[in-house]
Amino acid sequence: MVRDATAGDLPAVMNVLDGANIAIDADTVSRRIGSDMVLVAGDRRRPLGVLVAIPRREGAHIEAIAVRRRRWDQGVGTALVEAATERWGRLTAAFDPPVRPFYESLGFDVERRGERFWAERV
Repeated sequence: MVRDATAGDLPAVMNVLDGANIAIDADTVSRRIGSDMVLVAGDRRRPLGVLVAIPRREGAHIEAIAVRRRRWDQGVGTALVEAATERWGRLTAAFDPPVRPFYESLGFDVERRGERFWAERV
């Protein structure tokens, strides 16, 4: 189940993001929750995955996506991206090389930009 994050989810959302070593601060995530730009996968007790986005004129930019390590390869990240696509349409993301296969498997067009990658899904 993918749903909008609520203000009460902030500690659990930060736990998932921190566990994935994603550098995003709680104030930023709190603002994104307030603007309905954070999706949570899992049940009400414990998020299994989180997607944080920034609104764009056309669609949204994925600022962070993380899944609890024990839930990797179980479709949690895919469910988050599918829900984000359904909600916001066009998605973009910037990421490090190890994440490239994830985005390619979801049909993103990927290109290298310096040491990082850029992806777009329409």
